[in-house]
Amino acid sequence: MSFFHCPVGASSKGTEECISCGMCTALTREEQKKAADIVRAYLRSNVSKRLSRYVIKKIAVCGKGGAGKSTVAAMMAIALRDMGYEVLVIDTDESNSGLHRKLGIDNLPKPLLSFIDRFNDGVAEDSSWLDQDSIKLEDIPETFITTNNRLSFMMAGKIEDAMQGCACSASDLLKLLLSKIEVDDRQIVIIDNEAGVESFGRGLELYVDTVITVVEPSFESIGMAGTIKYMAEGLGISRIRAILNKVTSDKIEKVMIGRLLEQEVKYLGVMRLDDDINVAGLLGEVVSECDAKTKFESIVRIMLDEAEMKYNAI
Repeated sequence: MSFFHCPVGASSKGTEECISCGMCTALTREEQKKAADIVRAYLRSNVSKRLSRYVIKKIAVCGKGGAGKSTVAAMMAIALRDMGYEVLVIDTDESNSGLHRKLGIDNLPKPLLSFIDRFNDGVAEDSSWLDQDSIKLEDIPETFITTNNRLSFMMAGKIEDAMQGCACSASDLLKLLLSKIEVDDRQIVIIDNEAGVESFGRGLELYVDTVITVVEPSFESIGMAGTIKYMAEGLGISRIRAILNKVTSDKIEKVMIGRLLEQEVKYLGVMRLDDDINVAGLLGEVVSECDAKTKFESIVRIMLDEAEMKYNAI
């Protein structure tokens, strides 16, 4: 309960904003599900009000393994940077290691796992900055953040050796960071999540306002989009959008959109399977100027327009 965040914004139980869902006191699985259903119904009836009230500040990019989450997160960050925003990308995946290359960042910062004894090579790290009531981007020590042309990068850390242990402690540190980090009107945080829905089980998305699920042309990926929507709504998140990725034809696109709409998953746009993106991924390079980059910029504009946020013309 130390990380509990009211999904409807009530300061405490019984206040005017409280909808008496019971989520803050739920102990059993049955109680949690009942509370989540109450929140979900409330959000659906008040979705337009919530969308207009909350601008985009923290985005979680989710989806099935191999759907293209890291590529979408990187392209979104670059597009937002080019539209006038300062963007922090946080890599939470303890396995894949190529996200920083997609952003054009060469020097890796220290991972948050460095605060855990078994991951820090015996050198204790100063964590006093994490003890602040609120954390601005400029408060983060340079050893833990790398910046290049208004694009910043942080990482949870990677499991590199057998029997090294799990990264659950890093998830707790990420939740602490996300609960305290504050961004201004021209800053956005993007979290590139690990594959699947375990991050929702850990409650990592408690402190984000937007969930983007990346969907590839597969039964499993489309099904996971529905699961992600269900879990995100249970955490009080109402802005949940899909980006269709690796689409090969109009027929495939039509089927995917139909399946998503059946699950009431709204989508922002469609990215076709693209050789330029694949080559950049194979070489560990930033996506260069290409039709796909231009298309993705239009998707990001739709996302910002929905939130009535200003941006520079590209």
